[in-house]
Amino acid sequence: MELCRSDDTTMDDLAEVVQRDPALCGRLLNLANSAAMGVRPVVAVQEAVLRLGMRAVRNLATGFALIDQYSEGACERFDYQQFWSHSLLMALAMRELAVRTRAAVPDELFACGLMARIGRLALATAYPREYSELIAQAPESDRALVELERGALDLDHNQCSREILTSFGLPQALVEPVFYHEAPEEAGFSDGSRPHQLTHLLYFGRRIADLSCGGERLRSDTIAELLRLAGRIGLDGDALGSMIDEIMQRWREWGKLLEVPAGDLPTFADMAQAPAPREDERASGAPLLRVLLVEDEPLTRQMLVSALERIGGHKVFVATNGKEGLALALETMPHIVITDWRMPVMDGLEFCRALRETHWGQSMYVIMLTAVDAEDEVVHAFEAGVDDYILKPVSARALQARMRAAQHYVCLLQSWERDREQLKQAAADLALSNRKLEHYAHTDMLTGLPNRRAAMESLEQAWNGAERSGEPMAVMMLDIDAFKSFNDTYGHAVGDRMLAEVGRLLREISRKDDRVCRFGGEEFIVVCRNTGMQAARDFAERLRNVVAGLRLVHGDEHVQTTVSIGLACKEPEMGSYDVMVNAADKALYAAKNGGRNRLCCYDRGRIRTVG
Repeated sequence: MELCRSDDTTMDDLAEVVQRDPALCGRLLNLANSAAMGVRPVVAVQEAVLRLGMRAVRNLATGFALIDQYSEGACERFDYQQFWSHSLLMALAMRELAVRTRAAVPDELFACGLMARIGRLALATAYPREYSELIAQAPESDRALVELERGALDLDHNQCSREILTSFGLPQALVEPVFYHEAPEEAGFSDGSRPHQLTHLLYFGRRIADLSCGGERLRSDTIAELLRLAGRIGLDGDALGSMIDEIMQRWREWGKLLEVPAGDLPTFADMAQAPAPREDERASGAPLLRVLLVEDEPLTRQMLVSALERIGGHKVFVATNGKEGLALALETMPHIVITDWRMPVMDGLEFCRALRETHWGQSMYVIMLTAVDAEDEVVHAFEAGVDDYILKPVSARALQARMRAAQHYVCLLQSWERDREQLKQAAADLALSNRKLEHYAHTDMLTGLPNRRAAMESLEQAWNGAERSGEPMAVMMLDIDAFKSFNDTYGHAVGDRMLAEVGRLLREISRKDDRVCRFGGEEFIVVCRNTGMQAARDFAERLRNVVAGLRLVHGDEHVQTTVSIGLACKEPEMGSYDVMVNAADKALYAAKNGGRNRLCCYDRGRIRTVG
């Protein structure tokens, strides 16, 4: 941290310090390669530091050091391993969300996710006894814990996190969203602003990390909220599932690397399609049900089949032992299972345990038939997964009462599943709408090219990438010559056709990594990654010549036009991409004043005409 604060520190200096810690070397190389996205793998620490950037390396090294030094502590009720497991999952979620939304540098959001809850660790370390008592009092609520912390310690973990992250040197543009991420609605940031976006992304990442703790009930509630949050950033259910499964895989890999527990969670699809949580409350309603009866005694079996059909006209399937019943359950998928306890081959308890171990059998309502009313026996039955029991010999009144309770449960389950499907559909619709809005917000409708807003985002990303990697970049400003006169002569409809044709040509000629945008009016901008002056100059000349050869049919005429181009490359003294764009604009102005249909280049404060 001290090295990164010095203005004289170079990347080589930082790499030399990193190399003294073999564990840190491996972690940074792993992260740099996970960001490679098909680029040549990183094998040298110097290259990893260059690719990640000095600030990201500092923040990541700090986070990794905290994991190593605080894997355990004196606070009895603070689960240090679970804390780091959750933090690591949030870090990986934030990195993936940053890649998908381009809201910030992915490795910086990785560090923010890793240390977002650092205030809790700090309070557990500074006040181990007091904080252990607070944890014992707090329910599963961030808000409740915050109130308890303020009352007992005169500060809360979010305030503590803000002070620590500020002292670590994280910019306030990241610290403030971290401070508010547990309750984004309290932040007061303007809708659509970058702090607002980052705060909600951190909340999204936190909710993904919450999948790592709690049981099926908590995961079910969390998934419902994740579907809603995903829709806001243009992800439907399938895209969300694919992203979370990928995050979970990386979580397990990083868990081994950092010696942090990373549980083997089901796939997102399995979690999303899991049976509804079992509730004590029952809803009303009486649907027609599929009932599986597993009973080896013929007379009892016949009596129960008749009674079940008479009670509600339910469809009854019959098996004579647990093994046969298990196969029939898979085939028929009953709503309710009524099974005897004492049976040959596989008894009722074994059958129930086997049923509950399957994904499809967890939501079935199981009623046990037993001749024994001893408390220990009943407890064993409920521990095996039984929902209710009936004493033998079975009375019609008792059976009817138990079936009514089972019907209520089935109604609740079906209602829950309908709500889940509606939520998934609503999330998919919202994701589609947001993708369309995002497309419209970044697209020029006339040419189909990215618009000025998208151009500025591309410039910022390319500039930041060039800053970290040291690779060159260039920007071109293109302007259709005498376009006002063209419109006056041929009309705006023909002018619009010419703009669309020029945009199409620029898009077709441009290279894979180039970003062509309509900057406004008759101006276009081309952002060229990893491109030096000579390559950019050759490319610009090719663009100019191709446009000059364009012929637009208008009645009996073949209308043509030309473009003037201003070119500038990233130079050491340029403090931002705005300076580079202004330099290209000056070169364009010179090209227009110099006679049009030509290329001018800005090179170290001087403007030269090329063609």
